[in-house]
Amino acid sequence: MDLVIVESPAKAKTINKYLGSNYKVLASFGHVRDLPAKDGSVLPDEDFAMSWAVDSASSKRLSDITKAVKDADTLFLATDPDREGEAISWHVLEVLRQKKALKDKSVRRVVFNAITKKAVLDAMAHPRDVDVPLVDAYLARRALDYLVGFTLSPVLWRKLPGARSAGRVQSVALRLVCDREAEIERFVREEYWQIAAKLATPRDDLFEARLTALDGKKLLKLDIKNKEQADGIKAMLQGASFRTLSVEAKPTRRNPAPPFTTSTLQQAASSRLSFGASRTMQIAQRLYEGIDIGGETAGLITYMRTDGVQMAPEALDQARAAIGKEFGDKFLPEKPRFYSAKAKNAQEAHEAIRPTDFSRTPAAMRKYLDADQARLYEMIWKRAIASQMEAAEIERTTVEIEAVNGDRKANLRAIGSVIRFEGFLAAYGVDKEEENSDDEESRRLPEIREGETQACREIDATQHSTEPPPRYSEASLIKKMEELGIGRPSTYAATLKTLEDRDYVTIDKRRLIPQAKGRLVTAFLENFFERYVEYDFTADLEEKLDKISDGQLSWKEVLRDFWTDFSSHVDGTKELRVTDVLNALNDELAPLVFPAREDGGDPRACPRCGSGQLSLKLGRHGAFVGCSNYPECGYTRQFGEGNGEDGENGADGDKVLGKDPHTEEEITLRSGRFGPYVQRGEGKEAKRASLPKGWTPASIDLEKALALLALPRDIGKHPESGKMISAGIGRYGPFLLHDGGYANLESVEDVFSIGLNRAVTVIAEKKSRGAAGRGRAAPAALKELGDHPDGGKVTVRDGRYGPYVNYGKVNATLPKGKDPMQITLDEALELIAAKAGKGGKTAKKPAAKKAPAKKTAAAKTASKKTATKKKE
Repeated sequence: MDLVIVESPAKAKTINKYLGSNYKVLASFGHVRDLPAKDGSVLPDEDFAMSWAVDSASSKRLSDITKAVKDADTLFLATDPDREGEAISWHVLEVLRQKKALKDKSVRRVVFNAITKKAVLDAMAHPRDVDVPLVDAYLARRALDYLVGFTLSPVLWRKLPGARSAGRVQSVALRLVCDREAEIERFVREEYWQIAAKLATPRDDLFEARLTALDGKKLLKLDIKNKEQADGIKAMLQGASFRTLSVEAKPTRRNPAPPFTTSTLQQAASSRLSFGASRTMQIAQRLYEGIDIGGETAGLITYMRTDGVQMAPEALDQARAAIGKEFGDKFLPEKPRFYSAKAKNAQEAHEAIRPTDFSRTPAAMRKYLDADQARLYEMIWKRAIASQMEAAEIERTTVEIEAVNGDRKANLRAIGSVIRFEGFLAAYGVDKEEENSDDEESRRLPEIREGETQACREIDATQHSTEPPPRYSEASLIKKMEELGIGRPSTYAATLKTLEDRDYVTIDKRRLIPQAKGRLVTAFLENFFERYVEYDFTADLEEKLDKISDGQLSWKEVLRDFWTDFSSHVDGTKELRVTDVLNALNDELAPLVFPAREDGGDPRACPRCGSGQLSLKLGRHGAFVGCSNYPECGYTRQFGEGNGEDGENGADGDKVLGKDPHTEEEITLRSGRFGPYVQRGEGKEAKRASLPKGWTPASIDLEKALALLALPRDIGKHPESGKMISAGIGRYGPFLLHDGGYANLESVEDVFSIGLNRAVTVIAEKKSRGAAGRGRAAPAALKELGDHPDGGKVTVRDGRYGPYVNYGKVNATLPKGKDPMQITLDEALELIAAKAGKGGKTAKKPAAKKAPAKKTAAAKTASKKTATKKKE
């Protein structure tokens, strides 16, 4: 018996059917080892020694693989045909060697670009060894990403509280988004007018011609600047006679685009199917791994992480046969088409994304696929088949017209096109892919003869304004990253997801909008780590990684060169004061932090006291804008908000909602460093309540404000314990409190409406779930406090013996009387550190390799991050 290792169970099931009973196929479920998210996982001072950790799930799978190897004659490593796939095979092999499970077993590496019986059997017949340069490139990339993240992130935590982290590729992608936003903010709109004439031929056929020249001068886009100028030209044309000067028809040929790469597939799926990059890759993975087609499981597409644009010779033959059958021989070019990639650093060792069998048409496959799978497969099939079809033949007609009114002349132009032969466009049917056409050129013109006159039916003068560049969509950002050579096909989706998860960007109507936190991080890195977020620097590093995979460079030499400069640069920021950082960011982000005032006053003047100057300030939860006269003036607002001059608000930006009917104190809606909140009265003793998630400042009235300020709300005494049940809203959601225990509520509205009977039921259900899961699962988190500096979530939970904070396997009981909904991340970190120091369980396993006596720059900065306090 032979053992075959693949990544996914779906892939294992399909391949086992192809290979038969003499083979056993097991899945690794992706990577089996990773660098622990803590200091010391990569040690530059020990020639970049790397410590790998195996989680519990992977440990079980590796045990299964180890047992199976003992009974196998040959081990086949059949993971994906890319750098990550090669790395997974290497990790499995290293673990088996450490366990001394291989002995005299034969180990072979096989790769296949498609999960079909023919592809798999061909690969098994032509095995090779593990590609060492490809593994080296993986190790270099992984070490670089770790060193950048675990060296830069502590700097961010100290100098920019609230910032999550910085990454080698994600920081550059974020810079692209932020630079585009700054470009939009700087953009000044300009008014311009366009003039078009609706004309009729002597045969009474209508068409439209646009003004291109006036009185012998060619008109540019912005030359007609205002209505008065436009009206004058319109009046001249309304009294003019129109005559055709020339009619020129030029035949053109439009060639098809190459088959999809990872990048172009994600772009097309975003623009045509409204799929995000992650969603696209999930569906493509399923199509690649295999679909049950009438009892036969087969992969429908080739491997979907690639930047190659070629198809294999047998695929070309198959595509040409399908073209002849589906469309006819006239759509088949004399020879197959060959393409070359235009992207920087493109590796063309892999095929483009294509159907594994062109005879499986979208119509025939639709009944086996869900709606999204069918749509993506259809797009891939059409693009691949079209890439091998004849060019489309289009006749482009340009008509030049002269308008004469007395001694004044104007020139107009009408453009249209006619498809004389569909060519590859036939593959798209009614949903033709005309990426390079515009509305004007796609019009079809009536018969227009040279020298004949046209009747003027109407003159249109339309106002326009120049538009700023659009925000990036996922598709356009991926395209830009590919053009610049930033990242690889397998990283695009993950990079975008990371930016969104860390609240650096949000996606609205498929556009990426940088958040205040993202702008702040980018401005900091551009000011103090400019080289490491430069596009050319990142692309050059990607090129070196490609050269490592080709065996042209030593991976450790690349790491040494990078680390020498990078670590010394980080060391140079140790003396950087927070005040220096804030001064630089005040200047860099001035249009965002201090927007222009409607009255033309100083944007940095405090709207409350008038004498203070506004500046960025840093708190435990991030940046906010505050007055220099603090504490005498307590004006604050969230970073990224306006200057508080809304007409509904007072001079200091607070909105008066009314008075408390019992205390006669003023109730106001305010904006602070942690977001919008309502407040009763003034001074340090004033009662405050943050707006819960989903509530907008515009929706808050006096009634809602009073309800929030009255929380927690007593519901009634529990019939069994006799103790009060109350409802409230914590930082992470609504809850019930009874006898020191908490139960989550489904919605904020429940806090104000839930009755005693329902509350008792919710508490009972929560207790029953806790009893059923005791000993098997941790209680559900009452709230998340944030990320631990070593990575991973810190949460507050309610256990059998009361509330506690949790990080990994460390549980630290809260001090008696401490409200679990009020505990801060810093307090939790101290409790966790104290518990771990008393011999508590560690959060991660296995333990990292013992650190050397001389710590690296990364180790020195990261080892103190839990206890670091802001001193500046």
